[in-house]
Parts: sequence; structure tokens; C-alpha cells
Amino acid sequence: MLLTISTTHQPATDLGYLLHKRPGQVQSFDFSFGKAHIFYPEVSAEKCTIALLLEVDPIGLVRNHHRSSAGFALKQYVNDRPYVASSYMSVSIAKLLGSALNGKSKERPELVEKKIPLVVSICALPCQRGEQFVRQLFEPLGYKTTITSFLLDEKFPGWGHSPYFKVQLEGETRLKDLLTHLYVLIPVLDDEKHYWVGDAEIDKLLHHGGGWLSCHPMKEEITRAYLKHQRSLISDALLRLTEEDGPGAEKKEQLYASKEGNIEKDISLREQRLSAVAGVLKEVQAKRVIDLGCGEGHLLRVLLEDRSFQEIAGMDVSYKSLEKTKYKLRFDQMAPMQKARIRLFQGSLVYRDKRLDTFDAVTVMEVIEHLDPHRLATFERVLFEFSKPKLVVVTTPNSEYNVKFKTLAAGEFRHKDHRFEWTRAEFKKWAEDVGKRNQYTVAYRPIGAEDASLGAPTQMAVFTRLST
Repeated sequence: MLLTISTTHQPATDLGYLLHKRPGQVQSFDFSFGKAHIFYPEVSAEKCTIALLLEVDPIGLVRNHHRSSAGFALKQYVNDRPYVASSYMSVSIAKLLGSALNGKSKERPELVEKKIPLVVSICALPCQRGEQFVRQLFEPLGYKTTITSFLLDEKFPGWGHSPYFKVQLEGETRLKDLLTHLYVLIPVLDDEKHYWVGDAEIDKLLHHGGGWLSCHPMKEEITRAYLKHQRSLISDALLRLTEEDGPGAEKKEQLYASKEGNIEKDISLREQRLSAVAGVLKEVQAKRVIDLGCGEGHLLRVLLEDRSFQEIAGMDVSYKSLEKTKYKLRFDQMAPMQKARIRLFQGSLVYRDKRLDTFDAVTVMEVIEHLDPHRLATFERVLFEFSKPKLVVVTTPNSEYNVKFKTLAAGEFRHKDHRFEWTRAEFKKWAEDVGKRNQYTVAYRPIGAEDASLGAPTQMAVFTRLST
């Protein structure tokens, strides 16, 4: 199983810096399925080529996995796995070229965002749906695609062509984008995975497909095959792709956010929320803080200015929002010590995520009202039952106060994407129930000028975990 990547970018040896693999050095790695080798068959200032060669051991696979009764008796030993690009190749890319896949390069950081000429060769790539399907997946991404097909048996041409192809992709693109395309699409073409596919695969798909999958004309076919045709997973993945990153979603979100901002602008509500939440975190001397649904990073910017916060993170389901956050925080221009304090990653509030477990304080600002009510129970379990931070700060609109906004029609929500807006009593009941079920005390604070009968425009609950 062989994959090669070549470039004629000058100097071409920069490819080694981008991939974190030194030309002239052969490296071998052990996997449960066999061995992987990385080497450079071609190195010069004019052209550089790296090769990833996998040696899949079919006998070792049988020994390491439960015996399968499907197919003929020798299928577990006699198959195409050692010879074709498959999910084994995707795993190898993630493990061995992970820094490049995630867009990191210490020596050449400026090259990470630069489009360079790249040529990929994969031999052989299985695709039961034929050559046209290969083109349908790669050509919308801007690649010139050259495909070589093979007869099943040259002595018997009447048998037709095999489902295996040699594929060459050419394009001018960022290396990290190329690797994400290969990581997602190789298993899709193979239509098989060597490991269990569960909820975690949705996050992998959205993470590596962020920025391109939602606009791909074969989005649904890619999602189905990547998730091994499991209906429940496919539905969730497509819903998240459509809601968060679908065509026009960014423009629509900007319009909605602008309207909400204009409604609250006269009372500077966003700034008051940021100040109130940061104040609570300072009061309890929180050191490691994550903002869930961080959007464009307004709270992160405030926290970065205070050195008492040692570790800061932002999580959002929208890849585009995270890219905007990086831009607005000038992430690439940060000093190394400052950059070491902050992390940004894609994730969902309704999927268990072990990355949340290391933080002592969690903020959820103006987020829960964007969740469908039936998903609140899952959100509660993810955060309060599984992650169990010492402190959780939740803010949400007070619907009673809406009558004071002159531009807001009666019964209308402040944001078109809000699924609900609670009264103070409704918010308090939800918070008290969450606290009792998960052993948290709850304190309430108003944000913004309070009206004697309507309360404050924003309501905040501070959950503190009881000592055990």
C-alpha cells in the first residue's frame, strides 16, 4: 500500500519541514495491523517526494481480532487489505503526519497557510462505484485527477475491469488541506473501516471536513460511507453540517447576530456579560477555563489579558467560527508563551468529550438557548455528570425583559436561531434541577440594569460542585 506526495515548490525540500520528517532518513513504525515506513525517494531543491508505505500483515490482523464468519473460510487470510489504500492509510496519516494534518510547523509556520503545487499518487485505490465516483469526490476540491484502471486479467479482457485504480491528484493547495481530503476520502472510496465506528467518528468527520465538506456536492454520500451507513450517526452528522456550516449559514448567522447585537447595543449588554463572567472566574481564582460555544472568542480575548488564567480554551461546533477566532486573536502572531496558554478545538455540547475533563471552570454564555429543548438533558450529562468541573457559569436571555426592547416584536426571540428564551422562574427551575441531580449548589446573578418587575436583561447561574 503506497502513497506518495511530491512538490516543485522552491525550495522543494521545505516539504520536510511541513511534514516534520527529515529527508535522507528512513523511519519505520509498528502498528497493530503491521508496519509503516516513511522515506524520500526523491530529494532536490527542484522536486521533493515523500512516500508512505504500509505493510499490512493479514495473519497478524486475524490474531489481533475476533474471527469473522462472514464470507468464505479463508477470507480473513486471503483479501486485498495488504495491497490497497484504506482506513489503515488514514490512521497512518493521522499518527505519523499529525502535525502537518493539523497545520503545525515550527520551522516554516508561514508555509502552513501557503498554497503550493502538490502531486499525490495512490496505488491502488479500491472503489466499487467506479472511476466516475473517484472524480466526483476529488475534482470539486480543485484537483486535476488522472486515473488508471486495470483489467481483472489481461489474458481474459472480456472479464472487464477491476474495482482498483491508480489515482494521481494534482493541485495548488495547502498541504494540511490535502491531508484532510485524503484522510476523509480514502475510507469513503474503500467503503470500509477496520475499527468500530461510533459517535466519535462524527467529530472526526466534522473536524477534518470542516471548511470543505459542507459545500461539497457529494456531502451526503461522503458522510454515509465515512460513518459506515449507520443511520443515527449519519442524521446527526448531516444536521450539524447543515446547521453550522451549510451554504449561506455564515452570512445568515452574521445577519442574526447583527440583529441581536443591535437590539442589545444601547445597554452594552455583551460587554456587561463578559465583565460579569470574567469577574466570577476571578472571584473563585479559576486557573484552567474553557468557554463552550466560544463563537468568535470575545471572552477568550478578555481572559488572555489576565495572566492569572493559566490555561484557556475555546470549543465550538463551527469550524468557521474557530477560524475567525484565530484571526481576531491574531493567533499566528502570538508570542510563544501567550500561545501556549490557549487552545481552540471543534466539538459539540451534546457529545461526551474527555478534553473537557481537565478544566476547573466552564463558561456557557448565551448558548443553551440555541439547543433544542430535548437536547438539554444530553448537554447536562456531558457537562455536569461526566466532566464534573468545579465551577460552571451559564448565561441566557431573560425573556421577561424583551418587552423593553423597542425593535423587538411581541413574542419574538432576540436571535432567530434561539429555540427558546426562559423567564427567570423557568431558568431557576432548570438550574435547580440540574444542581440537585448532579450535586451542585446554584447562585443567581443579574446582568445589566434591573427593572423592578421584569428583572435584568440577562440572567446568570453559577454552579459550584459540592465537595465529595
